[in-house]
Amino acid sequence: MATNKVKQIHSFGQSIWLDFIDREIIASGKLKKLIDEEGIRGVTSNPAIFEKAITSGSDYDKDIVELAKTTSDNEELFFKLAIKDIQNAAALFEGVYNEGVVGADGYVSLEVSPFLALKTEETAAQAEKLWKEVDRKNVMIKIPGTQPGLAAIRQSIGKGININVTLLFGLDRYRAVTDAYISGLEDHLAAGHKIGHISSVASFFLSRIDVLVDPMLDEKGLGDLKGEVAIASAKKAYEIYKEVFTSERWKKLEAQGAKPQRLLWASTSSKNPAFKDTKYVEALIGKDTVDTVPLETIEAFADHGVAADTLEQGLDKATETLDRLKKAGIDIDKITQQLEDEGIDKFNKPFEKLLQAIEDQKNKK
Repeated sequence: MATNKVKQIHSFGQSIWLDFIDREIIASGKLKKLIDEEGIRGVTSNPAIFEKAITSGSDYDKDIVELAKTTSDNEELFFKLAIKDIQNAAALFEGVYNEGVVGADGYVSLEVSPFLALKTEETAAQAEKLWKEVDRKNVMIKIPGTQPGLAAIRQSIGKGININVTLLFGLDRYRAVTDAYISGLEDHLAAGHKIGHISSVASFFLSRIDVLVDPMLDEKGLGDLKGEVAIASAKKAYEIYKEVFTSERWKKLEAQGAKPQRLLWASTSSKNPAFKDTKYVEALIGKDTVDTVPLETIEAFADHGVAADTLEQGLDKATETLDRLKKAGIDIDKITQQLEDEGIDKFNKPFEKLLQAIEDQKNKK
């Protein structure tokens, strides 16, 4: 029997997480099947995913009507719905969480309100509230890696909360995120707590970079770099990861049981139909990383993906790609900031739509 292609990725030290959740995939047994047969090792969710889940069917209608009897706040009602799904998914991943190195995988992620993306204290407060309400070891709370988010990330890690840092596009910001994680661990340790149970990932978004950069490349005579800038950025991020998590500062925490904050590749479906649909997954397979993948991309990879240890191949080319951009006057820092701003908006809009859908459902007679 041929080896499962998605499971093959795991043999290279990378974990595949599903970038999707709804009640149907949990109740139907499909998520359990993905864990058992495809080797899926975690789940991520975001406001857009939940908006689609709640508005595309009737699975949540009864709960909305029931919860509306005890709260008039639609955001609070949404989180009660979401927490139920997250807890049910977390139960399915308990076996993965407890396998081998406990806490290496098996996580389900729940994001704070996107309305708080630029508010430090409110983000930290909601992260702690959600963490306590979900009450599962194998859950991560997602916090955007915005400038105001950095302090919230540090505070949350300092309280012993597992954090998935989302919406990362730029290398300088990624480095700052690793510092927030390490500082949070140092804070938790200094307060007299153990740190071996804390887990975190830093979610680096890929295909959106190419969507924005690629149209600029032809104008600059750099057409050969189409579809390569995001991959080059990810490879450089992995260089930073290896540097940070072998440093003397890190080794002191590692001696106390700390786990490195793994890089997670997000936005890995190909947005350009000219590219192979498994392009981003295939290009960035490597040790101690996570790739969160939509269902259709998992199915595509299972059908025709190629699993190989690719992440550290072509590092010189990655450096050269980013150098050529700079020489051509394309400001990657400006682009990644634009993507962060747009990313916040892309989560705000579906969240507004979701809250309106909850309101509409409450008002049905």
